[in-house]
Amino acid sequence: MAESQKKTGPTKRQAWVYERPPSPPILDLFAGAERRKAAFRYHIRGNIQNTLDLAVHFGLKALPTDMCSGIGAWLGTFAIPRWHQGAVKKARKNLTRLLPDATEEEREAILRRNWQNQGRVMTEFSIIGRLAKPSRRVVWHNLERIIEAKKKGPVIMVGLHLGNWEILGPKLVELGFEPSANYTPPTGRARAWIADRLRVKLGYRLMPPGKDGIRPAIKILKNGGVISIFCDEGFAGKIRGPLLGRAPHLEGNLAIVVRLARMTGATICPGYILRKEGANFEAFALPSIVLPTEGASGDRLIDDIVLLNSVIEPVIRKHLDQWYFLDNAL
Repeated sequence: MAESQKKTGPTKRQAWVYERPPSPPILDLFAGAERRKAAFRYHIRGNIQNTLDLAVHFGLKALPTDMCSGIGAWLGTFAIPRWHQGAVKKARKNLTRLLPDATEEEREAILRRNWQNQGRVMTEFSIIGRLAKPSRRVVWHNLERIIEAKKKGPVIMVGLHLGNWEILGPKLVELGFEPSANYTPPTGRARAWIADRLRVKLGYRLMPPGKDGIRPAIKILKNGGVISIFCDEGFAGKIRGPLLGRAPHLEGNLAIVVRLARMTGATICPGYILRKEGANFEAFALPSIVLPTEGASGDRLIDDIVLLNSVIEPVIRKHLDQWYFLDNAL
């Protein structure tokens, strides 16, 4: 990275603090108009949605694996183009920008496969414990790279939102690790409860989202542990990572990961999971990353971000049809 870029680049990352949605008192149903509307959304409309979410989750859980996944593929291709047209427009714009030499037919085929994968991921959440069990459904490659890195000290697993990424955590547990994850709870109380419950059952330790998760992450790594962070991300509808041709910045998990690695001496272990046919997958551990020696603290921050991005961006570009954040804005 040129010296001029280092001087003009961002110097401080604005910390993001997660705040739970407010819970209005139930007596506000009998208060003034604005408070009554908020209470109605939370206690009436919200609980109807919670009931539906729980019914769908446990209903899908009772289905055979291939049927559950197949329903998701159908739902994705049915619902997304009809009720998420803004997201579809962004995805088409991204595909035009990222695949300028592809034909319109080729880009539309990629988009359709992306809808199918998004739908499958949503319904497969109900059966992820089944999918993640040792079986013929997931073929793993190069796991020794993670195992060897863990023997040397703390590890930051860098995942990507490809295929069905939820399969990664149970595999780390199976290897004897105790992974901790920082993630943003989904909207909706039932959905957040389902996500927390499932990840804990699968063996994850959950760190607080946002800024509040940094101190626990440092402590875990300094004690030789393993944390999981995804470096491809969308925040408020905008893609933060990978860079995809944009200038490096500090507003995202790319910067968090390299800073944590510098502070704790952790090895960065990138990996990803691809969907093959239906509910069948291949998982790959990429070569581990040990950051190069730097002079003064922070001298290589931008270079470190570019280095990590250079590993994950080609994977994302190659598999846009399975990338969860394709329909976020660049």
